[in-house]
Amino acid sequence: MLKNFLAGCIAFLCSQSLLAQTDSTTKSVTTFTGSLDAYYRYNFSGPEAGKTNNLTSFTHSVNSFELGMASLKVDHSYGKISATADLGIGRRAQEFTYTESGVNAIIKQAYISYAPSSAVKFTMGKWATHVGYEMVDAYANRNYSMSYGFSYGPFFHTGIKADIALGGKSALMVGIANTTDYLSAPSAVSFVLAQFSTATSNDKLKAYLNFQGSTELTQCNLVLTGALSDKLTMAYDGSVLTTHTNGANDSWNSHALYLNYDPIKSFGLTLRGDYFSDRKISPLVTTSGGSVFATTLSGNFRCSNLTIIPELRLDYDSDPVFSKNGGSDKKSTASFILAAVYKF
Repeated sequence: MLKNFLAGCIAFLCSQSLLAQTDSTTKSVTTFTGSLDAYYRYNFSGPEAGKTNNLTSFTHSVNSFELGMASLKVDHSYGKISATADLGIGRRAQEFTYTESGVNAIIKQAYISYAPSSAVKFTMGKWATHVGYEMVDAYANRNYSMSYGFSYGPFFHTGIKADIALGGKSALMVGIANTTDYLSAPSAVSFVLAQFSTATSNDKLKAYLNFQGSTELTQCNLVLTGALSDKLTMAYDGSVLTTHTNGANDSWNSHALYLNYDPIKSFGLTLRGDYFSDRKISPLVTTSGGSVFATTLSGNFRCSNLTIIPELRLDYDSDPVFSKNGGSDKKSTASFILAAVYKF
């Protein structure tokens, strides 16, 4: 199947290249964008030394100022061909590329695309996952801390994919990739990727049905976004992941609901309810196959390209997994974050 898919892609690309004509008016365009984020996190439980009471990505610290990530992205296009290099340093980049070391650890994304027509685009390289609602870049999220679904879902894929416009607001993506979150495949296992997206004619309601699967696991994910009014929007992100190893079918599921309210252009609020039910796949989250629920309220104070995010987060676990200095572990904990995010 994989060989036939790759052979078909190569044959199609070659045929389109032979048909293409040289156009002296084709323009070469290069754009640079970047971002920087930093934060301070305080945990009200006063955890023991070496523990942070943080079970999600990117904010593993207590009572200290931290660099989140400094990022630089370069996009270049020439006619039907484009390329992207997206580099990052800092805690977010390190955890996002946790399977890599050295120079490879700073490569968030690096891919080449070819669009033979307005309806089809092929991409090969490494790109951030299509699964889920939240993004690795802090400026792309309204909450600074991350959900459980993001933290235990896929981060990136390395392979080849095709984006196909189906007409109207609908589109399809299909692809083949290495083992999820690996730049180089650690084994011969290949993942099938897919996404179907659609929207209403006015874009007030959008839907994304996402999939990744192999002989080892399958994950189905649904993302919905909706505009309830000019000031109130919402989003839903739900996943079910099942493993197929050692004759067992262990699984987890996650559900996150986001309510966004923007009374004025310079200020907004986001309330996220985040539920994660574990079936002994992710022991860092629960110790007995239980569940965890988090409520996060974040403010967004915007001044040009700068966003200041004060955030209060409450986590409750069915197991006593949160540390308290000098006392027994607790089932709940509260944290405060103050973050600064700048995009240019």
